[in-house]
Amino acid sequence: MSAAVGVTDVSKRYRLYHERNQSLKASVMRGRRAKYEEFWALRDVSLEVPEGTAFGLIGENGSGKSTLLKCMARILRPDSGRIATEGKVSALLELGAGFHPELSGRENVYLNGSILGLGKRELRSRFDDIVGFAGLEQFIDAPVKNYSSGMYVRLGFSVAINVDPDILLIDEVLAVGDAEFQRRCGDKFAELRSQGKTIVIVTHALSTVKEMCDGAALLEHGHLIEVGDAHDVVDRYLGDVFAPADGAGATTASNVERVELLDAAGRPASGLRTGDPVTLRFHYAIPDTLHEPVLSASIHHLDGLEVARPSVRVEAAGGPRGCVDLHIERFPLLSGTYDVTAALTSAGAPIGVPDRAHALRITVDRGADADSHGVVALDGRWETVTNEVAP
Repeated sequence: MSAAVGVTDVSKRYRLYHERNQSLKASVMRGRRAKYEEFWALRDVSLEVPEGTAFGLIGENGSGKSTLLKCMARILRPDSGRIATEGKVSALLELGAGFHPELSGRENVYLNGSILGLGKRELRSRFDDIVGFAGLEQFIDAPVKNYSSGMYVRLGFSVAINVDPDILLIDEVLAVGDAEFQRRCGDKFAELRSQGKTIVIVTHALSTVKEMCDGAALLEHGHLIEVGDAHDVVDRYLGDVFAPADGAGATTASNVERVELLDAAGRPASGLRTGDPVTLRFHYAIPDTLHEPVLSASIHHLDGLEVARPSVRVEAAGGPRGCVDLHIERFPLLSGTYDVTAALTSAGAPIGVPDRAHALRITVDRGADADSHGVVALDGRWETVTNEVAP
């Protein structure tokens, strides 16, 4: 499979000024140039994005993801190295990029479309599709300065996909859209992939990377850490994020020593299904400095969403070490992967950094009666009303 995007030894640096000479007089009076230091946003990054695939760029803020995407889009020029692309490139990188706030939505469609390489005749033939996908028929002749952030994104994305790109570059801006628009974006991504198009996306929504992307690259402080299968790269990233630093969280130093997942019979379990009875067992050690200890747990989805934070007062009367169980008769979370963190603090104190970050990872499969969408199963009961109820 040929590469749609080839990145070879790319480095990009910025100047971070500590002070600036605001005028010629200031320059003469100081007798020197403004001070700055060099910041390398990218250092010797090399990777390939195969043609016809979806590829994610992930990492912490400041890791270089957006800078690399802008280099791919030719908005930034690398200080060294080379980027090669095959085919027409369309990009949606910043909220309102390419839009003039005083112009109407209609005028901006033609302005932005021309920037992306479409002629007036082509734009005229695609105009209704662009506006229809964005759902802005009612507001298309209003100045875009009056648009909400969601309206900006919908119109910008609609223009970007309707220029018929071979390569589509998308930054985090899609997170601004509502649930319905994001669903339509997902459908459009699937359509583009079926047509052999290539998609490169920067996002912090790791579940999106796992669900949508074939491959991914992990960046850290401008360096490429790993590139490969999307699931493997996301797991590597999460492992690094939740790993205790410099031995913190080891059994000898942590207040919460470990967390176990047990099935209905009290046996260790590696996974479960929605609706199963389970127990989370927390093993702890109470230091002498901790008064009225409270154990707090937090359950997060892989995309960072916290779905629950139960807590309980623990008793020190039986000694400094012990364990406490959280029994859940019907596990409510829908299929997915979740991380459990835990902390032991004094009553009323802020939780702060958990003692056991990434203490336990739970894989949940779909239960027999579980819903297929959302985060939790409501465990409700439907009932048909035989007599019509007056409004």
